[in-house]
Amino acid sequence: MLSRRKALKSLSSLPFIGGLFGGGLINSEALGQHITGPVARDLFKELGIRTFINAAGTYTAMTGSLMPEEVTSAITYGANDYVNLDELQDKVGERIAQLLECEYATVTSGAFGAMTIGLAGVVSGMDPEKVKQLPNTDGLKNEVIVQEGHNIGYIHALLNVGVKIIFIKTSKELEKAINDKTAMLWFLNANTAEGEIKYEEWVKLGKKHNIPTFIDCAADVPPAENLFKFTKMGFDLVCFSGGKGLRGPQSAGLLLGKREYIEAARLHTPPRGETIARGMKVNKEEVLGMLVALEMYLAKDHKKEWAFWEKQIELISNSALSVKGVKTEIHVPDYANHVPSLRIKWDQKVIKITPEEFRERLRTGHPSIETVGNEEMVGITTWMMRPGQERIVARRVKEVLENG
Repeated sequence: MLSRRKALKSLSSLPFIGGLFGGGLINSEALGQHITGPVARDLFKELGIRTFINAAGTYTAMTGSLMPEEVTSAITYGANDYVNLDELQDKVGERIAQLLECEYATVTSGAFGAMTIGLAGVVSGMDPEKVKQLPNTDGLKNEVIVQEGHNIGYIHALLNVGVKIIFIKTSKELEKAINDKTAMLWFLNANTAEGEIKYEEWVKLGKKHNIPTFIDCAADVPPAENLFKFTKMGFDLVCFSGGKGLRGPQSAGLLLGKREYIEAARLHTPPRGETIARGMKVNKEEVLGMLVALEMYLAKDHKKEWAFWEKQIELISNSALSVKGVKTEIHVPDYANHVPSLRIKWDQKVIKITPEEFRERLRTGHPSIETVGNEEMVGITTWMMRPGQERIVARRVKEVLENG
C-alpha cells in the first residue's frame, strides 16, 4: 500500500500552491469600486435540470465525481490572475512528477486526451514539422499493437493520431506483428483479465524491441498505489482520469512517464496551433484544480475511507435483504472502479418488478437516485455519494422492493 507518511512528507516539503504561483484576488478598492459577493443562484433549477444521488459511480454521462471545496477554491483562485500557460504546465508537471516519483508529468484533457497526445509525442518526437504533419503519418511510424481483449471504444483516442491498430492475442503474434512501422504497444488496465499478455510481459516485450509501452489507467484509482506502480514497473507512459477517484475537474487528466515522450506530447497542445490536440485545451484553472486534487488524494487516510465505504454498502445491502425474496452480493472489481460495490437480485415471481423498472423508479422518485445494472440485477456503489446519502438510498431501495 502507499505510505501515507511518505506522501505527506513529500507534500510538506513543497510550497503551498499560492506561494508557488503568486497572485491573488482582485483588489476592488484599487479599482475604485465596491464588489459584493455573487448572489447564490440555483442554476440547475433555473435550467430545469434535476440533480440526483449518485449510487452508480464515476460515469462521464453522470458528470464524474464531486470536487472537494479545496479543489474548487484552487479553480477560483486561478481565475483571478493571468499566467503563462506553458510555464504553469512546466511547474505543475515537475510538482506532480515529484509527488508521484516519476520522470515527468502533465495535466491533460482527460485520459482520452492523454492517450492522443502521448501517442502523438511518440510518433512525432520533438520535430516541429512532424508535429504539424499529424494526423498524416506518411513516412512515420504509424502502427500501434493492442490485444484483442483490450479493444474498446476509447481506442479512438489513438486513431485520432492517424495510426493503424494491429490486434493480437498472444506474445508470439505480438512479436510477429512488430516491424519498422510499430510506434507503440498499448495496454488497457481495466481489461487486464481479457488479455493473455499481462503487465510485466508487455513491458518486457516493449523493452526487448525498443518500443514505448503505454497503459491506460483511466478508472484505476483507487488503489492509490496505482499512481506509482506502473511507471516503476517500466511502462513509458501512464494515464489517469482526473475527475474520477482523484476528484479533480472532470475534463482533466494526468499523463505520467518518460520526460522525452511527455515533452514531445506537449508540442501538440495549446498554446500551439496547427496541431491535432489544439482543441484539447486545459485551462489554468483546471491545471491548478488537478494539482490540488492529487495533493489531497495522496494525503488521504485510504484505509479509513475504505472502511467507511464498506459500512455504507453493508447498510444498503441489509436494507435490501430485509425484503423477502431478495439476494445481495458485496464485491470489489479486480480492475477499474476498485471499490466496495453491491449487486441486488430478487425472485421476480415474488417481487413483480424488473431491474430496469426498479432503476427507473429510483431515477424518477424523490430524491432521484442513479444506479447501474442489467436485466438480472441492480448495481450500486457509494463512493460518489455525499456522507449520509447512503441512508436515503437504503430506505428507497427497500421501499421500491416492498412495493414491487
